[in-house]
Amino acid sequence: MADVAQRAGVSSQTVSRVANGHPGVVESTREQVLTAMQELGYRPNSAARALKRGDFRTLGIILFGLSTTGNVYTLEAIATSAAQHGYATTLLPVAVPTQSQVRGAFTRLGELAVDAIIVIMEVHLLDAATVSLPPHVGVVVADSDADDQYSVVDTDQAGGAREAVRHLLELGHKTVWHLAGPVESFAAQRRADAWRATLREAGREVPEPLRGDWSADSGYRAGLRLAAEPGCTAVFAANDQMALGLLRALHESGRTVPDQVSVVGFDDIPDSASYVPPLTTVHQDFVEVGRLCVEGAMRQIRSNAGERGRTLVPTRMVIRQSTAPPPPAR
Repeated sequence: MADVAQRAGVSSQTVSRVANGHPGVVESTREQVLTAMQELGYRPNSAARALKRGDFRTLGIILFGLSTTGNVYTLEAIATSAAQHGYATTLLPVAVPTQSQVRGAFTRLGELAVDAIIVIMEVHLLDAATVSLPPHVGVVVADSDADDQYSVVDTDQAGGAREAVRHLLELGHKTVWHLAGPVESFAAQRRADAWRATLREAGREVPEPLRGDWSADSGYRAGLRLAAEPGCTAVFAANDQMALGLLRALHESGRTVPDQVSVVGFDDIPDSASYVPPLTTVHQDFVEVGRLCVEGAMRQIRSNAGERGRTLVPTRMVIRQSTAPPPPAR
């Protein structure tokens, strides 16, 4: 900085103001300093600036798994929104969702110096991990259930599932089978609970749900079992990837969609419109979830205080060609 100041013929304080983007610098002086910086190859030391300001302009992200579509899109939205605020992101995937892995991720983020942390995983792991957060580091949790312990941004899981089931019942199906997600998943549990409650409210039979692991392979395996159920005319799959495997299993088993079996997914991933047939599904706004996570983190950073409460992002039905009235009773 002293070298730049000497080359530009200004004080070190002026160099500092230019480096930090301070508006109170005469434009001609700013140009002199920027030219000197370029000639000398000077770059501000971000670590030193962070220590001086007391902030690092970095958000930490902890998540379990990059294999699910929802996590990938949410992560992309968080990174994009953070960049718009002038913040970098540090990602720490947790390979195995255990208490020790989560605790280690928080420890590493503390060492890397972040201003707030966004968690994309089941929050019970966070609660049980006895993590020690640095002072004034806010936490925002995406798509999980944190009660009143943290700020939560979540898709309206229950509302979306209710819409899916009602759509099938309104088409005339007597009941709706369910291909659920993993039992440890908050989102899967909320969708399954809403499916069950909607059928009971309508006075319909509640079939035993089948479970997958969010993958198309698990949807295919469950689909082979559902194809063998002669009374199965409608299925609500807890995500679009499992619905894809389900469609393949029904096709291979000679059960046509939607003439014999209607299928609804959840997510509305871009590929779902190209399934055969194009998939009726529940659209969830991953971009909005990611944006609201960053907004929540920004509020906590500005106020230097934690935040509680839940923000629900609405869903909407996207009707395509995978649903129709049930076949005539024989």
